[in-house]
Amino acid sequence: MGIGIENYREMREKGIYYVDKTRLISKYLEAEDKVTLLTRPRRFGKTLNMSMLAEFFDITKDSSDIFEGTEIMGTKWVSEMNRYPVISLSFGNARGDSEDFLFSFLALEVRKEYMRYEFLWEEKKVPENMNRALSEIYESLWDREKPDRNLYLTKSLTELCTALEWYYGKKVKVFIDEYDTPFIQAMVEGFYGKVRPVLSAMLGSLLKGNPSLESAYLTGIQRVAKENLFSGVNNLAVYTVNSPEYADCFGFTEEETKKLLEACGLELDEKVRQMYDGYRFGEDHIYNPWSVISYAKRKRLEPFWVNTGENSLIRAAMEELGEAFRPGYEELIEKGEYCTEVKMDSSYYEISDVETLWGLLLSSGMVTAEKVLEEGRCILRVPNQEVMRAFRELTSFYLGIREGNMSQMFLRLTEKNIEAFTDGYRRILKTLPSYHDLKEENSYHMMMLGMCTFLSRDYEVKSNREAGKGRCDIALKARRKERANIIMEFKYTKDEKKDLRELAEEALDQIVEKDYMAEMRGEVLCIGLGHRGKEVEVQYREITKVV
Repeated sequence: MGIGIENYREMREKGIYYVDKTRLISKYLEAEDKVTLLTRPRRFGKTLNMSMLAEFFDITKDSSDIFEGTEIMGTKWVSEMNRYPVISLSFGNARGDSEDFLFSFLALEVRKEYMRYEFLWEEKKVPENMNRALSEIYESLWDREKPDRNLYLTKSLTELCTALEWYYGKKVKVFIDEYDTPFIQAMVEGFYGKVRPVLSAMLGSLLKGNPSLESAYLTGIQRVAKENLFSGVNNLAVYTVNSPEYADCFGFTEEETKKLLEACGLELDEKVRQMYDGYRFGEDHIYNPWSVISYAKRKRLEPFWVNTGENSLIRAAMEELGEAFRPGYEELIEKGEYCTEVKMDSSYYEISDVETLWGLLLSSGMVTAEKVLEEGRCILRVPNQEVMRAFRELTSFYLGIREGNMSQMFLRLTEKNIEAFTDGYRRILKTLPSYHDLKEENSYHMMMLGMCTFLSRDYEVKSNREAGKGRCDIALKARRKERANIIMEFKYTKDEKKDLRELAEEALDQIVEKDYMAEMRGEVLCIGLGHRGKEVEVQYREITKVV
């Protein structure tokens, strides 16, 4: 298992285990799209696949050995191998806290491609006017202090395309991985307005009206629409996570995952599915390839996927939208799914509304579409236990509560140390931001439910579900026999004379009287919580339900 290897040639030459995704080449050629834009979450094989495409088509290489035995070699498209000049770029690492750093990174990426074709002007293989233009651009890409470096950057790719077509007599295929990362980074760091013109000009001139372009394939998290990068492009094709096209080309299918794990002496059981399965691309069930490979190598069933790239933007968006986003987010937490309109045709930093934020959450892998309905509506859910770990971090931010405080509080609860659990809960209530208006029972219920995402790996979390003779507030059904089931019932009063311990006891009595434990077996920990403002008392009973 080669964790972190994103270069197709390196992977094949080293004999690293490779899940054959060369069907992507066939689908790409069959589609005949001028510009293809495919959106997928990070760590789903985009960079490796883009490297594969570049290796297959690059006229400067002989790739027959590294494609030997793959699916593409048995198709008619093998005749297209190594027939086109190629420009291949990756913007995935275009990060940093200043526009200067971002421009320097872009210049570095473009410079790498110029270095591959340096012989064109060094050996005077192109006409003098092309020779002079390429040489000037190349020199500017090395000079950070050059006043007009960004101007050269905007026309660098188009000029290179023109020269490559002249020399090889073939139009150019362009592959750009994570094309939207510079846009996202600039937005998060606050210098979007300074870099947008350069980015738009560089990509726009490359993709629009470029007579030397054969076709282009771009990957990213979101579609950038407002900047008109793609306006005027014939046959633009956008494929999102909801599109059936290319669904099995990024990430692992069930069969691919099973075969890989068996090769490593592991089994694809229900625990593995709960941790890494759950994504839907089109109509296909897809596993996170990064996580599956990490599990296969380390043989530890734990979260490996980290989605830090978009979390800063998501957090800023959640804070900006505030109450407009809150009801849907709380319903997702409470019911495990949420039906809403989702906008996938533009990015959040272009159109800052609730529907576009749900689109960002979907595109980035924080939620998946259980079902796509008409008029842009989707039934969304959190894909699996691994993503729930990242989702917990968002929930912690949303609630304004430190993640460590919640983890400690629930650890004490599962240890049945109710005194320590109560102390932790009291500290959380006292430090809760003032915008959380604790004015009714449901306020505490929803806050606790959000925090219960921290228990989702070990417990099935249910809220307001029918049980016995009524609906219990929160039921935590243990996934393992050695853990106790937990039922929570909330009570609230404004009466300053009301004893909160008595109120908590009333909550316990309600659990027993209405038999909220009816569907549970084994040990049940019943928790009654009596609230008034930021005050709370907690009472509990341990009950054993006979199997």
